[in-house]
Formats: sequence, C-alpha cells, structure tokens
Amino acid sequence: MFYLTTLPLAFLKFWFFEAPIGLVNYFTSVNKSFLQLFSLPLLIKTYFKPWKNEYREGLVGFSIGMAVFIKTFVILTDILLLFLLLTAELIILLGFVFWPIGAIILIL
Repeated sequence: MFYLTTLPLAFLKFWFFEAPIGLVNYFTSVNKSFLQLFSLPLLIKTYFKPWKNEYREGLVGFSIGMAVFIKTFVILTDILLLFLLLTAELIILLGFVFWPIGAIILIL
C-alpha cells in the first residue's frame, strides 16, 4: 500500500532524472561509435600526411596536397553528419522529457 503512495514520485524521478541520464549515456556511446566508424579523429591527426603513404621521390608534395584536398571534404562531410546526429539526439531527448507534459496539456 505504501508503494502506491510513492508511485507518482518514483515515476517523476525516473522520467525526469534517471531516464535522461541513461539516454545521454547511450547517446555518448553512439557518438563515440560514430567517430570511430567515420574516422574523424584519425583524419584530423593525419591531415598533412599522404592519403596512401606515397613517399616516392617527386610525388610526396603532390600526395600531401591531394590528401589535404580530399580529407578536407571528407572531414567537412563527417562534421555535417555529426551535427545532424547531435541534432536528432537533442530532439529525441527533449521529446522524451516533454512527452508527459504534452500529454497532460492534451488532457486538459
């Protein structure tokens, strides 16, 4: 019987505190996986290195220039995709948090 009296408080604690923390932890894991999958940190670390480790005499400068040109577009694409992912995650998190409030507003 005591559990029924504390149920609304337990729901509020879960919905507005515990679940958003769990969602943020999940999204952090998704973001780490995204960065590894799309190699963004590695592309930034190796920005001024040749794309295919081309070190033959006379081709080093061209290989570095071509790598910078290609990596620039790949990095910009990765950053755009990361921004879209973060935007979707923020929308999902805010939608989850405000879902009960919207339901109450619809009832009233």
